[in-house]
Amino acid sequence: MRSRSLAELSIEALCTKVGATVGAFYSRFESKEAYFNALIELAARDGESRLSRMIENEQSADGSLAGLCRLLVHGIIGWIRNHEGVLRAALQHDDTRPNRWTTFKGLARATTGHATPPLLRIMGRGREAAKTRAIAFGFQVVLGTLVNAILNDPGPLSIHDDEMEARLSGCLLLLLEAEMQATPSRAPVRGATNRKK
Repeated sequence: MRSRSLAELSIEALCTKVGATVGAFYSRFESKEAYFNALIELAARDGESRLSRMIENEQSADGSLAGLCRLLVHGIIGWIRNHEGVLRAALQHDDTRPNRWTTFKGLARATTGHATPPLLRIMGRGREAAKTRAIAFGFQVVLGTLVNAILNDPGPLSIHDDEMEARLSGCLLLLLEAEMQATPSRAPVRGATNRKK
């Protein structure tokens, strides 16, 4: 699914690629859709496992905000690279099968939620709500950029470029540092502008 959409993927081609028979495929999965659902579940479980490891490894970051941003972005990109085809297929079918992407949206929220406490500790006391919002926005920027890279690969960097990881961790760091330096009067206020739908 890295090079084809789910609709373009034939069971025969898949079985040939993995060295299985079509009969063996259908003895395990009732349809291509069931196979795809199993892949989504495996990717989600791997994401949850990586999230647990990232939280455990938070201590191995050098204790700096930059180190933790690098660790988090590295974990996210590693997971996306491992499951790029499944993620692309889930995104491409989001309009016709919205529940396919729901699993990954939940994982993105969980990643942000688990990353927030250690990031807040490093960012220091005060203005917790504003800092929490900045963290959520930072993850929105990181994940949105990666989703665009998976779907469109617009360049100049692809999901497979090491520079993508460096730039996204730097971007997250800059957003969080800007929030740390913001004064209450300069900080954006939630709901201060009308949101366009």
